[in-house]
Amino acid sequence: QGLAEQHKPCESLSSVLFLLSSSAPCGRGLRVHLREATTYYHRVRPSALYSQMSSADLLSAVFSSNKAFSFKCKTEPAWVLYFYVLRFAFIRFENCKLLSKEKKVNGPLLCSSLQTNIPFLQNVFANHQFLHSTVDTQFIDENQELFNLKPTQNRAQKLLHYLGHVMVNGPTTPIPVKAKPSSTDPVIPPVTMGDPPVGFRDVLLRDGPEGFAKAVRAHQGLLLMDTTFRDAHQSLLATRVRTHDLKKISPFVSHNFSNLFSLENWGGATFDVAMRFLSECPWKRLQELRALIPNVPFQMLLRGANAVGYTNYPDNAVFKFCEVAKENGMDIFRVFDSLNYLPNMLLGMEAAGAAGGVVEAAISYTGDVSDPMRQKYSLDYYVKLADELVKAGTHILCIKDMAGLLKPESSKLLIGALRDRFPDVPIHVHTHDTAGAGVAAMLACAGAGADVVDVAVDSMAGMTSQPSMGAMVACAKGTKLDTGIALEKVFDYSEYWEVARGLYAPFDCTATMKSGNADVYENEIPGGQYTNLHFQAHSMGLGNKFKEVKKAYAEANKLLGDLIKVTPSSKIVGDLAQFMVQNNLTRAEVEERADELSFPLSVVEFLQGYIGIPHGGFPEPLRSKVLKALPRIEGRPGASLPPMDFKALEEGLRASHGEEITPEDVMSAAMYPKVFQEFKEFTSNFGPVDCLSTRLFLDGPKIAEEFEVREQQTASPIHPAAGEMHRGRNETVSGS
Repeated sequence: QGLAEQHKPCESLSSVLFLLSSSAPCGRGLRVHLREATTYYHRVRPSALYSQMSSADLLSAVFSSNKAFSFKCKTEPAWVLYFYVLRFAFIRFENCKLLSKEKKVNGPLLCSSLQTNIPFLQNVFANHQFLHSTVDTQFIDENQELFNLKPTQNRAQKLLHYLGHVMVNGPTTPIPVKAKPSSTDPVIPPVTMGDPPVGFRDVLLRDGPEGFAKAVRAHQGLLLMDTTFRDAHQSLLATRVRTHDLKKISPFVSHNFSNLFSLENWGGATFDVAMRFLSECPWKRLQELRALIPNVPFQMLLRGANAVGYTNYPDNAVFKFCEVAKENGMDIFRVFDSLNYLPNMLLGMEAAGAAGGVVEAAISYTGDVSDPMRQKYSLDYYVKLADELVKAGTHILCIKDMAGLLKPESSKLLIGALRDRFPDVPIHVHTHDTAGAGVAAMLACAGAGADVVDVAVDSMAGMTSQPSMGAMVACAKGTKLDTGIALEKVFDYSEYWEVARGLYAPFDCTATMKSGNADVYENEIPGGQYTNLHFQAHSMGLGNKFKEVKKAYAEANKLLGDLIKVTPSSKIVGDLAQFMVQNNLTRAEVEERADELSFPLSVVEFLQGYIGIPHGGFPEPLRSKVLKALPRIEGRPGASLPPMDFKALEEGLRASHGEEITPEDVMSAAMYPKVFQEFKEFTSNFGPVDCLSTRLFLDGPKIAEEFEVREQQTASPIHPAAGEMHRGRNETVSGS
């Protein structure tokens, strides 16, 4: 007050803080009457500018004034700062008791969309010396830690920036089909109040992996794993389903499907797609779903020594990944290798087991055990491989039919032989419904002794996805295979996903593919890859040549020695097939000219041994012609890699992205360094876009639309645009 009336310059912020902390009106409780402070301010400084401003406008002016926060300032800025400190004190401490010596300020003041000095003042008000009125003019000089500022996230403004960007320039994720997301949001079915029923996860937590496996084997009736949260949308919707839509239906799943064996919701392609195309953290998805579904076991797909990547990692990286996944709520690890290469599988099994997870060793199925003419992958081959996995300690044995090649007869032969050989080991069967025989094959598997089969909810089933949950439940009802699942709940679940699927119209495979096709028994293309190849052919204007692509795929497979085909080996076959189509090459021409052709890198690295050794060895003389003098890897590829230095990796991430780096961030960077870097840069610019609805994320809001966003706090931003947005032009959109 004296400073203001005398109109003397304020030499430093310390002077203002000294006056504030020692003046009687402010006192130890820091109580300031805003109206009196504002009135007094206007009386002593009756400038035309400030006298017309409301207290809120004045506060905003203070926020946005960089000069006002200069620590060496003159009369006008000092007064603005003095008023701001009083205003801040009023907001933060009105009706509050004096903080104890140990307590800091109770919650931050939030001011979105403006540059403020709030972090500094929060440090001031958390300072023990300041709170106890012992401040003098040397306060700031003696407390340099006040300048250890934690920047505000300003998420609301970043989200507005993202929405403006989408409205002008279109989606940030590649769109394969020119279709708009549906404007209709799915209705969430009613959920009963209270805790969800006891499920198999309660058994797992109580009895551990071994006890869990025994309970599964002793269970009467057929158990189901629901793939809707992962493989179903990976096969039908290009893996683009967002956490936002998974979370909304999760409570319903928890309360009505507690008797599921598991819910597959993680791993495979979902890990990198979450960061690369959806701009969301895959670990956050796992954490949030775990909180919403505490009673159903979660299951993931682990690519053996490749973890969730497409390359080999040091052994300690695979072990650490499984450890962190288990800590974040993962329960069952389905471990496979794209070549059924046992050393790679054993590493993944050991890593999952060491983390405390349920180990489900998966044998990738190809060929036809019911066809006596196909001897490379015979019934004896599968039984011997299963024997090795059981000896290695797998809790559950899985047959992974990634292309949907199992027929009812081959299902009976294979599962019957495994059940006879391993009477005490639970058997789990996975398939795709590409040919349309999925339900029949899974019923045959169950009849032959399988304990668990994979299904997807009806509206997300069929074609390259899994067989229909509703069909399996209905067919097993009233028999010894009865699933115990209420069919009417399946209908409600399916209705939600039928509408939700419309939100992903730009990625829906049905835009170009109208049905499944039994020719999969010939080309053996895995479900997810079948969809992708179909999309690619149509996007390049080669839709009428998709038949040739499929034929080339079968020829490429034979060139490479008839491989087990699943990520990443399936990509290698696909790359060679596209190479043959683009260059108009036949199988015979490739074999003849192999020493002069420039093959795709993935093919060359496969022949070098980068992903392991295929059953029956590498194809000769093709391998020698392609590699010439290139080095060859003998044995397990990852065995020769040096251990990953997680401490150095974490320090590098902290240097690049700040101190808030979690163990989950470190693992994301370990698996996908470039993708993680781009993800962090995206979120730094655009904020937590995972809290936006799917329509807003893909297409932005409509003109003058008001919408609510929930991310810890609730905001209702409005786009006040009065005209149409012109996509493709580099314009700036402002919103409030």
